Formats: sequence, C-alpha cells, structure tokens
Amino acid sequence: MALITPARPDLEAYRESTVRPFQEIAGDLATLIGRKLTAYIGGAKDVRSVDRWIEGRAPYKEAEERLRFAYRIAHLLGSRDHPNVVQAWLTGLNPELGDRVPIRLIREGDLEVVGPEIIGAARAFAAGG
Repeated sequence: MALITPARPDLEAYRESTVRPFQEIAGDLATLIGRKLTAYIGGAKDVRSVDRWIEGRAPYKEAEERLRFAYRIAHLLGSRDHPNVVQAWLTGLNPELGDRVPIRLIREGDLEVVGPEIIGAARAFAAGG
C-alpha cells in the first residue's frame, strides 16, 4: 500500500507569487495586509505608490521581488488564518526568527539570506507550531 503525502503547504503560494502579474500581486497584498504595510515592504514613501502599482505601473528597485516574496508569505498564512493574523504575524516579534520582525526583514534584508528563515517560520506557524 502506497502512502500519499500531501504537498508542502506553501507550494501553491509559491506558484501564485511567481506566475501572477505584479499588479495583481500588489492589489491582493494591499487587500490582505493593507496599503501602508504594502508600501512599507516595497520601500515606498506613501501609499500612492501602491495605487500606481495596482494600476499597472512598474515598481522601482527591489520592490517587485520583495512584494512577491511578501505575497508568498501572506498567501500561505492567509489560506489558514484571518487577515488580522497575517498582519500580526508580519509585524510582531517572531520567536522563530530570533525575535526579529518579519516585515522588516522582508523590507531591509537580503532575501537570499533571510528568505529561507522567514519561509521556515511561516511554515511552522501554518502547521500550528
């Protein structure tokens, strides 16, 4: 008898964050976590940048990479919890991350370094750990 193992819970979130158009990512992220937090992650000075991204204007610098990554995390957590929980997870001191704040790491960190840590913490939280 073969055992069927479920796919990792974040594969759908990864796929969505990769294939969806950026303007949809920006819009859905703004809906899920709010325009201010979306602007913060993207390094924008105000929420008008978020509105422009949703309208289809190209982001600047590393904003797209950071917002796609944040969407991946928010999508993973949001598929299991209320948006308020997702916001709290992103903005709170996280013991899985050495009591660092995930949203700040996403905005300021090198995603090649902090990305795996954040994904691991999100997976643990989603799994109830």
